[in-house]
Amino acid sequence: MCGRYAASREPGDLVGLFGVEKWEPTEALAPDWNVAPTKSVHAVLERPLKDAADRRPVRQLRPLRWGLVPSWAKSPEGAAKMINARAETVHEKPSYRRAFETRRCLIPADGYYEWVTGAAERELEEKGRKKRTRKQPYFVTPADGSVMAMAGLYEFWRDPALPPDHPHAWWATCTVITTEAEPAPFASPEGDAAPDGGGPRSLAEIHPRMPLVLPPDRWAAWLDPACTSVDELRALLAPPPAGTVRAYPVATAVSDVRNNGPELLKELEAPEEATLF
Repeated sequence: MCGRYAASREPGDLVGLFGVEKWEPTEALAPDWNVAPTKSVHAVLERPLKDAADRRPVRQLRPLRWGLVPSWAKSPEGAAKMINARAETVHEKPSYRRAFETRRCLIPADGYYEWVTGAAERELEEKGRKKRTRKQPYFVTPADGSVMAMAGLYEFWRDPALPPDHPHAWWATCTVITTEAEPAPFASPEGDAAPDGGGPRSLAEIHPRMPLVLPPDRWAAWLDPACTSVDELRALLAPPPAGTVRAYPVATAVSDVRNNGPELLKELEAPEEATLF
């Protein structure tokens, strides 16, 4: 899954990296090393500019609220539960299928956090029989230091309690698509297979799910709202190349959403809490 991530890149850097044509500096978000559900996040998307005569899709950097609210929802109360959508069923679930067809986005991140649990607890969690107990947090990030482009969907929801011209009448929200965790060994910072240091050796040993990260050669097709073929879109959701990320233990301070700063990404020499594998 993806329940917390880091996004510290400056908007100007994201504009250049993703080929953004339009963004409003007044909407720029501050660096965030502990992005949690319901927070505003940067997202890259393509859609026509509002009130523009030219209706061609324009690549934009926009702030969205993390936690998707379908356009038909009566209230936004369930947003915090819709931070993730499963790649295997996103095309058919009522909450996501319309957005999957024409409202897709990329959500840039430095990487994401995941908490390791023991094997027995994880087996129960996969069967849906026990709420997961969080233990040692790990930070998962591209081994080459690049930006992680997580596949996402976005929606617009109209608050019926507010007048149309109210600045908060419309909610722009998003969700991160997840897939089965990669079982291949982690990469080292140098790009080679990571040595066995006694901790988790792959994403699958940390959690059964992971954010679906799209490589640059899929960005254009994923963002193109003219692409509505379910089969073509589902093909884009193939897992990224194996062995391109690394994971390392970080301080348990990240478990408290009130903590926020670059120190949360500091790599620990050893986990703070013992974990069984």
